[in-house]
Amino acid sequence: MSLRVLLYAGALLLGIGVFARVRSCRARQAFLLVVSYALYLTWGAWFLAVLLASTAINFLVGRWMRRKPSLTILWTGLAFNLVLLGFFKYLPGIAVSVPLASLQKFSHLALPLGISFWTFQAMSYLLDLYRGEELDPSFLEFGLYMAFFPVAISGPICRMPDMLPQFRSGQAPSRDDRGRGLSRIATGLLMMQVAQLLGKGILSGQGVNAGFDQISGWSGPDVWCLALGYGLQVFFDFAGYSHIAIGAARMMGFTVPENFARPFTSTTPSIFWTRWHMSLSFWIRDYVFLPLAMLRRQEWWRKFCLLVAMVLFGVWHRGTLLFVLFGCYHGVLLILHRQTQQAERKLNWQPTARAWTVWSWIVTMALVNLGWILFRAGSLSQAGEMFSALLLPTSYSRHAVSFSLYGLVLGLALAYAGALYAIDTLDAYAERTAAAPSRSEFIAVGLRDRWVWIAPLWTTACLLVLTLMPHQTHAANVFMYRFF
Repeated sequence: MSLRVLLYAGALLLGIGVFARVRSCRARQAFLLVVSYALYLTWGAWFLAVLLASTAINFLVGRWMRRKPSLTILWTGLAFNLVLLGFFKYLPGIAVSVPLASLQKFSHLALPLGISFWTFQAMSYLLDLYRGEELDPSFLEFGLYMAFFPVAISGPICRMPDMLPQFRSGQAPSRDDRGRGLSRIATGLLMMQVAQLLGKGILSGQGVNAGFDQISGWSGPDVWCLALGYGLQVFFDFAGYSHIAIGAARMMGFTVPENFARPFTSTTPSIFWTRWHMSLSFWIRDYVFLPLAMLRRQEWWRKFCLLVAMVLFGVWHRGTLLFVLFGCYHGVLLILHRQTQQAERKLNWQPTARAWTVWSWIVTMALVNLGWILFRAGSLSQAGEMFSALLLPTSYSRHAVSFSLYGLVLGLALAYAGALYAIDTLDAYAERTAAAPSRSEFIAVGLRDRWVWIAPLWTTACLLVLTLMPHQTHAANVFMYRFF
């Protein structure tokens, strides 16, 4: 376990203790800000300097906006944030691609961790002020909003109207807060271990990472396996981290936005994007798509705005052609879904609900997972080769990917589906039991205090994952989204 992980865990335990005893809002805010800055400093003094500069300038622009709301001030603040984000996130890539000597010095510019997340938080604050939200944070509160340590590195993306009342609350976290928060952290840790197992594979060098980086000449089944495998890998990785961030905040009494809501059960592309990376999806919907869509009433314009919003979603991750294509791909899927809905209404077609739901889920999951090829491929030519394999009938008679990876991806997909089914079954049974209490005290305790039997299951699952994971000198990324 790294020293940094221990520092974050120690900060969380200290925060729980402080919030249980201290009622002064100002003291709580000061404590959290100092701890957040100290933890962020462990990533680099230069990173903290950039965060402090962004915090100070956005706070001053916000005060200016409150005194004199205007579009000019808003665009000044937005331009600053976009230039700052572009300088650190996109300029190094441009410097590598464009053969200009004046740009080469920027090719190795380090990306401050979390800049994509806290920059979007700053912009939402300015946009909310322009829309007339009554927000009056002190510099201490605004600094905490930008640097709050559970979410500063990789979200979820928070908004000031949700966080400011919580920063000003003197209420101590309840036992339920601590219990639910700990449960979320435990779930997240297990999910991130599963993501690493997918990346490495059961056999050394035969996981999803090797499938994309070390194998060529893929067959059709290989591409389907890698697409689904990477979709599960990035889900378990990022959703796991989100569970940890949400759980850590909850243990101190804070509620931050959810980021995932069972996206792999989605039956349409539209539903998928209301369940995947929700804090970013809703940010783009509220601050980009809806304002643009309201400028014109024509249907073609709304579809164009949808495409623009999804391209922004792709470019937010990384400013490369593959991520532009990733955004375009999903924008087209959303547009086609709308076209299908319009055709159904026009033809007054009402298919059998169950059969259509199953078919819609299969098609949605197939198309969504194929999109991960654009997200993960190392080059445009690699993505083209993988898509070509899907369309070549003769490629379905061979395979280059290890059978162990096929089994791992299928096994984890089924295990995840089984876990969701078990949760739904338990919740439904608990509701029935609440309406008509069970005579069995054993069942009642099992439903009320699930940790009694879930904790051993969680421990067994963790040991199983760690046992299956090969011992390698080069590990998969601990958290992939840190680099977006």
